[in-house]
Amino acid sequence: MRERVLGQLGGLAPVLSCADLTELRELLSSPTAPASVNPTALPPTEAQGLVEWGELAVDRAGHRITWRGDPLPLTPTERELLALLMGPPLVVWSYEQLCASALDGADTPALQSTIKRLRRRLRGLPGGPQLHTVRGVGYRLDPPARLNDH
Repeated sequence: MRERVLGQLGGLAPVLSCADLTELRELLSSPTAPASVNPTALPPTEAQGLVEWGELAVDRAGHRITWRGDPLPLTPTERELLALLMGPPLVVWSYEQLCASALDGADTPALQSTIKRLRRRLRGLPGGPQLHTVRGVGYRLDPPARLNDH
């Protein structure tokens, strides 16, 4: 399974492997934890320009998101939230990170409301990406399942 995940990442992001949640918590709270394992650090994203993830593309400078070349009618907040979740892929964003970055410090209920609307819009995309809740942590955007994945 680990090799499959590493293959899908294709060197896009570091991978941290732990035996269980207790080991992960210890690693993240350790004073000797490497800087790249800072749980409050925000994953890097493109400040401007075009970010593509399969058939989903975000043009931050042009304030536009397209799916298979067709524009998606998203609010500015939904657009920013989706842009954050797209890069880098398979990263779990904490509630706090998303509230601070995409909602200008708004609270968790505002984030949940925006996530609900964004999920509804993504569900309407045939073969589109999936927005998943990582219980107690935050959210991640997953690519659509391939036909040969089980």
